Amino acid sequence: MAKGKKKAVAESTTERLGRKDYEKELKNLHVELVKLQQWVVDQGLKVCIVFEGRDGAGKGGTIKAITERVSPRVFRVVALPAPTEREKSQMYAQRYLAHMPAAGEVVIFDRSWYNRAGVERVMGFCTEEQVHKFLTVTPLFEKIMVESGIILIKYWLEVSAEEQTRRLRDRIDDGRKIWKLSPMDLKSYTRWDDYTRARDEMFAATDTSWAPWFMARSEDKRRVRLNLISHLLKQIPYKDLTRDQKVTLPKRGKLGKYKAASYPFRMIEERF
Repeated sequence: MAKGKKKAVAESTTERLGRKDYEKELKNLHVELVKLQQWVVDQGLKVCIVFEGRDGAGKGGTIKAITERVSPRVFRVVALPAPTEREKSQMYAQRYLAHMPAAGEVVIFDRSWYNRAGVERVMGFCTEEQVHKFLTVTPLFEKIMVESGIILIKYWLEVSAEEQTRRLRDRIDDGRKIWKLSPMDLKSYTRWDDYTRARDEMFAATDTSWAPWFMARSEDKRRVRLNLISHLLKQIPYKDLTRDQKVTLPKRGKLGKYKAASYPFRMIEERF
């Protein structure tokens, strides 16, 4: 990666986006995501979105912002755990193939086969020979995906070392977020430069014309979510099918024809 690009990545945005402005823009983008969802189903599109990036860069929150107003039957999130012993003996990336999208589906990978080029490499879970083979084969693998009709979109979320530290500390101090902090996060925290080197070599090998990487600066979580959703909507041309789908609420039938049974329901205590 060029020095100018590295400098641009490190620079932070001006001021944090306020919640009111964020929610207003996000609501508009959610409407567009629903339109996109209907188009994907109607046209039988197959969409695969890959999210990679630094620990604490905001991948989970961004994915949640994308999916919170669409159907989980159409937008499926795949976040695989560490491979089992059986999976370790399989062809690498084999366990990801079962999750690829069928017609009318959008599959979002919260980390993906690129684990081999990142965490597995940096933490010593694979050999350098395995990494080099992966970087050589992956562009061909992704070309097969694209030529089979899959729309493949790859995002990398980048965050500064200072902001990463703040977010990881916040996970330690906030009981709602402690589950996000894994032992692997703590081990990898000391290897910033190793991850940077691995990222750069991954980009150099797998940033292709048929499956390019898109980087998003995530110093401000709200801004990155809006920017990334806006970008995503531009990657898949779609039409608004809702204009032709006028919905009218039908008249309700007469109430009171059936008398509810006297059943001892176990009611939830109303504490609030």
